[in-house]
Amino acid sequence: MHPIPDSVIAALLAEDIPYGDLTTRSLDLGPRPGTIAFAARDDMVACCTEEAQRMLASLGCTAQVRCASGRAAPAGTPLLFATGPAEALLAGWKVAQTLIEWSSGVATAVRAIIDAARAVDPAIVVACTRKAVPGTRALSTKAICVAGATMHRCGLSDTILLFPEHRAFGGPDALATQVRDLRARNPERSIVVEVKTYAEALTARAAGANVLQLEKFPPDLVAELTCALAHDDGPQPVIAAAGGITVANAADYARAGAHVLVTSSPYTAKPADVQVTITAA
Repeated sequence: MHPIPDSVIAALLAEDIPYGDLTTRSLDLGPRPGTIAFAARDDMVACCTEEAQRMLASLGCTAQVRCASGRAAPAGTPLLFATGPAEALLAGWKVAQTLIEWSSGVATAVRAIIDAARAVDPAIVVACTRKAVPGTRALSTKAICVAGATMHRCGLSDTILLFPEHRAFGGPDALATQVRDLRARNPERSIVVEVKTYAEALTARAAGANVLQLEKFPPDLVAELTCALAHDDGPQPVIAAAGGITVANAADYARAGAHVLVTSSPYTAKPADVQVTITAA
């Protein structure tokens, strides 16, 4: 489950209809019965149809999800259908449409990266960062997860990730020292270390990092490092390629031996195209 609070849905509606719908009210259309139908105009991965259903229901409509979040929706697939008074249908129309289009665009982009990478390595994991559009973290997380990816980290509180920016405060031997300190103080947690050079990766590995996050390493350098580490004794760190990962290069990084692809690119994906049809009953 990916629970989205009612307050999030209410806030989306309040942003668009803070004082009601002036046009509908002026035309005195309020109680007239009608229907609204949402359908995929192009191939997409559906997302947030459940939230759109709750949104319309909160306005007084009777709504049914026709395509659940995470499902592939070829062009023409019905997504959501509702009946209700005109004032409710028209009030929820654009907010629900925009929510489905935006979140489905993110989910569709995620699925494309997964498909490209797993065509090379079926076991590879795609993880999306916390760099979602501000204010959309919960909805973005749902889109990422229903598409088949995972969250790299949901926030600063849930994982240990040592950045070069942390090491700036630790002196000349900060990388090895801070990894050891993190391990001593958090023995039950994985230690992720972002590195920007081959030498830093070797130092972090020697210090006991569980995950090496290779920032903007080209695929050939990822392959060189994974090959070198494979010949070392001891537990192998997880190799996470990060920085500039897109559908265009996901297969290259999978081929290079990365275990995880860390990306933010789905958050700027083009929204999916949803067709909406409103009729008078």
